[in-house]
Amino acid sequence: MAIMKKSKVAKKVRILFVDSQNNASSQLAEFYTKQLYSDMYEAYSAGPTKDIIDCDLLSAMYRRGDDLRNMVSKDFKDTKHLPEDAEYDFIIWTEKGIFDDLHADSPWGGKQILADMGTRSEFTATDDVELDKCFCDMADRVREWVKENLADPEKLSSLVVA
Repeated sequence: MAIMKKSKVAKKVRILFVDSQNNASSQLAEFYTKQLYSDMYEAYSAGPTKDIIDCDLLSAMYRRGDDLRNMVSKDFKDTKHLPEDAEYDFIIWTEKGIFDDLHADSPWGGKQILADMGTRSEFTATDDVELDKCFCDMADRVREWVKENLADPEKLSSLVVA
């Protein structure tokens, strides 16, 4: 009879992506982290307030083949979708404005990173085609940031700003 050894499973790094309403860039960051690195990270997203996920973002992503329809917008107090202990290794702020407003009073003990991905209010689209391109460009920025910076969990420590 062969004895099977239990393999040690490395603890996943727990991260929280934050934007103002958890309706765009933080959702994308959570989505891509789970898609690319679910074996290394326990990823969440939230905002000080919640909203619905931007419908134009959902449409643009769906046309690209990325289905975000099961994602849920969460505020910081969401006990259904966020860990009860609210312990994160890293808080990654995806909007500079919300970082500037809230990082000093962050309720979490995790190290803080600013990874400004932009906001819808910065888009200069004048029609639906341009708006779709703006969201696709944002998604590309977020995906590339996640791909580049989360490939090695050790890299995150070098990005800490607070």
